[in-house]
Amino acid sequence: MKQLALEEDNSLPVQREELRRKVINAIADTMDLYGATHSFGELYGIMYFEDKPMTLEDMKTHMNMSKSNMSYAVRSLMASKMVNKLEEKDERKDLYLAETDFFQAFQNFFTTKLQREVDVMTQAINDVIPHLTEIILAIDTTEDERQLCLKDLHKLRNALSYYTWLQEFVQNLKDGRYF
Repeated sequence: MKQLALEEDNSLPVQREELRRKVINAIADTMDLYGATHSFGELYGIMYFEDKPMTLEDMKTHMNMSKSNMSYAVRSLMASKMVNKLEEKDERKDLYLAETDFFQAFQNFFTTKLQREVDVMTQAINDVIPHLTEIILAIDTTEDERQLCLKDLHKLRNALSYYTWLQEFVQNLKDGRYF
């Protein structure tokens, strides 16, 4: 009996929208953890609940932002693979769809970000180690400088072992071994 009364209540769509808004705000509030702005998080939250692909114009209507800001937000969300651009178009307008599987979104986001960290850091470390080694082996290097370079070299080799482990973690995440 109570269930029937709820179904006849005209305020249900308003309640549902309020409940959605609460989750959208939570998504937006947590996006800073992932390097995105509140408005990017809000956009992702809106797209998350949308049952169909959206154009930039659709997003602009929901967000009340300029089209250029909307475009930037979508590009940022696409870069982290939280939003995908679809192949088909709607009246010559690009269509975008949010990744709604949080496991997949997590996998996409973190493999992208962590892989970038691995690539940047291992490149820098591998570029520096030979130069440190040259300084350590040079005859005219003072003993104090040699010791400092040896400490740096030790730290960097330790960092490389971490990035080797992180690369394996990223690969396992990409391969779906955790989900």
